[in-house]
Amino acid sequence: MLGKIAKNPREHRKMRLRFTLRGTTERPRMSVFRSARHIYVQVIDDDTGTTLAAASSVEPGFRAFDGDKSAMAAAVGKAAAERAVAKGLTKLVFDRNGFRYTGRVAAVATAAHEMGLLSKGGYGTQADSTSEGEE
Repeated sequence: MLGKIAKNPREHRKMRLRFTLRGTTERPRMSVFRSARHIYVQVIDDDTGTTLAAASSVEPGFRAFDGDKSAMAAAVGKAAAERAVAKGLTKLVFDRNGFRYTGRVAAVATAAHEMGLLSKGGYGTQADSTSEGEE
């Protein structure tokens, strides 16, 4: 037996993702958790087990935010990305934490991508390589 099988589908996806997804000191993991009302983002270094930067919609600055939950998630993702850049981080690995990549989770990833922290192709691609059309 390989291990405990999660009964919750999200927990099962989370365990499956965690086999291949790991943050390092050079490229920490940006983890997203969403509840029915709020969203939480952490930038985690798995080598040392420390949280390098974090942002959430329960912070006082986001309490008076006007807009839907996806706009709130984009603002929280941008705040987390700005705090990661302030710590000197240049690249991150995105951990959707078992949630489907749509809506609020995608809004957080888009905000981090616009800040230049996530590569276009994902974890396995080289961000600084040239495209096929250029030489």
